[in-house]
Parts: sequence; structure tokens; C-alpha cells
Amino acid sequence: MSSVLADLAAEHSDLDGVVATIGEPDWRRPTPATSWTIADSVGHVAFFDERARLAITDPAEFAADRERLIAAAPHDPSVDFARSVPGHELLARWRRERALLIEAARVADPEVRVPWYGPAMSLRSFLTARLMETWAHGQDVADALGVERVPTDRLRHVCHIGMQARRYSLMINRLPSDDTEVSVVLRAPSGESWTWGPAEAAGGSVVGEALEFCLVVVQRRHLADTSLVVSGDSARRWMSVAQAFAGPPGPGRASVANPDRD
Repeated sequence: MSSVLADLAAEHSDLDGVVATIGEPDWRRPTPATSWTIADSVGHVAFFDERARLAITDPAEFAADRERLIAAAPHDPSVDFARSVPGHELLARWRRERALLIEAARVADPEVRVPWYGPAMSLRSFLTARLMETWAHGQDVADALGVERVPTDRLRHVCHIGMQARRYSLMINRLPSDDTEVSVVLRAPSGESWTWGPAEAAGGSVVGEALEFCLVVVQRRHLADTSLVVSGDSARRWMSVAQAFAGPPGPGRASVANPDRD
């Protein structure tokens, strides 16, 4: 658990480093996420870091808050604070909320099941999901600023969630369930090889850079704009709709290199 917490804190710190010195006009700069600014992206992460801490420390209050959030749809309260304060105040709030989350997780029972907006998760999986969301929204911020982030082996967490969400990705896109095994072989930022599934999987394979795989499964890059090699019907069907995050099917990103691709 300590290593997961350290990785989550490091991911927080990386995104903090991207926005810590930007001016107010940059906080209002649009990101590739439709209608969202940099402030919206950071505010969204802060909002759900606060809810994550509540889910760990007070599940009953979290459940009540979840019902209020659902009732507010289609309005998205996660960006309200970000749109009402200057960037430095938003950053201060996020720093406070993420520190409270880390501390709550540090003293929590590691065997606890944590409620969320879908099925409850183990504490480890829950924190890994927070890392994935921080990294994904951080990519929107980096893209908006034209910053190239240095990838780290923390991406293994994102890869793992992407793999685990294969069945979910098909389900939410109303595609037939497919349990045919797929081989995934990825080159980590450190140069290590990460593998999932058998070498000769009947459903095909995905081979390439871990960074590109992560960008596809969090829908920050179109598959056609990567060098990933995808073979086999099951692998191609999955990667065409891959989605590591919860919720309805995401719109993904349009292809830059191949604008006619879906």
C-alpha cells in the first residue's frame, strides 16, 4: 500500500509542477477536453480527491453526497469551484484535498472495500484509479500548454486498469462480450517489458510503448495516431473502444494523422 500511495503522491506532484507557475490567463486556456479549461481539469481532480477521502472516512456521508451529485445531472458540480476562483486559490484547495486523501488512505484498513460511483473497490484499486484519473486529466493540461511530460513506470498502474477494463469497454459500447485471451506486450519507460496474457493468445495481441497504450485507454490519443501494433479480431475490437475510466462511452479524441478515421 505504501508504494501505491507514494506513486499517487508523485503523480499529484507531477501535475502540480506543470501548473504551479502558470498565470491566470493560462488557467483559463482550453484543453482538448471539450468545453473544459486547465482550471476545470484541475478542479475536477480536486473535487473527486475530496470525494475519495470522504468515501474512505465516511461511507454513509459519501453515499448521500453521491445521490446529490447524481440528482444534479446533467450539471457537473466538479468544475463549479474552479470557475469561481482564481487559479492560485484553486491550486491551494487541490493541494489541501489531495494531502487529506493521502493521509486518510494511509491510516485506513487496507482490507476495506471503498464505495464509489460504480462497484465498491479494494483500497489499493481505488487509489490506483485516482492515480489514473490524475494522470489522464494531467495529459489534457499538458496538451493545452504544449508541455511534454516525462513518462515514468507509474504508468504500469494505468496499463493494469486498462487491461482490467476490457470487458467493461465492450459492454458500455454494446458490443458482444468477448473473453478470448489477448496478449499485451508493452515497453515501459524504464525499458522493461510488461506483459499480460499468454504469448500465443487466440484473440490477438497489442504490442508497443506503454505510454501510447495508456494514452489510448484513457482516450487521450486516437489509436491511429500511435505506433501500437494491434492484431487479431478480439484485440482490434477492444482497442477501438478501450476505456479505462468509469461512466458512459467516452467520445475519445479525433485522429490527427488520419482525420477520416472514426
